[in-house]
Amino acid sequence: MKPKHIKYALSAFIAFVFIQSLFFKFTGSYETHYIFSTLGDWSGFGWFADYGAYMVGTAELIAAIVLFSRLHGFGAFMSVGVMSGAIFFHLFTPLGIEMPAFNDQGDIVGYDGGLLFGMACLVWLSALYLTVKDLTSSEGTLSTILPLNTAEKM
Repeated sequence: MKPKHIKYALSAFIAFVFIQSLFFKFTGSYETHYIFSTLGDWSGFGWFADYGAYMVGTAELIAAIVLFSRLHGFGAFMSVGVMSGAIFFHLFTPLGIEMPAFNDQGDIVGYDGGLLFGMACLVWLSALYLTVKDLTSSEGTLSTILPLNTAEKM
């Protein structure tokens, strides 16, 4: 697979995960309410339970769109940031790795076996790869702003 195809495949994967999760974040699903209420209670920021899903969902939507623009490096970098937060909250808060699954009445009917956490890790790895590739490419948007090889250019 050519490097350009890898870039588009990983960007499509990240965008797919982000966009399919928007339904949950923007409709106040039981899963989203559980996650952001848990984080709001844990952090002491009660507003995060009400508005956190909208904030994270908006960041994911922006990142997904920017991944397919000429500024794709920023979209990848933004995706790393969003997923770093998700992984941190899964590992170091009461949220945990396994998320409950809910039925239509809001009752817990099982657990996802860490699927949501696993997807966050896969998206993070994909976004990190795209960020590093953009930083190390002479044509990358991030490399033009943050030149890593300044000694070579002098």
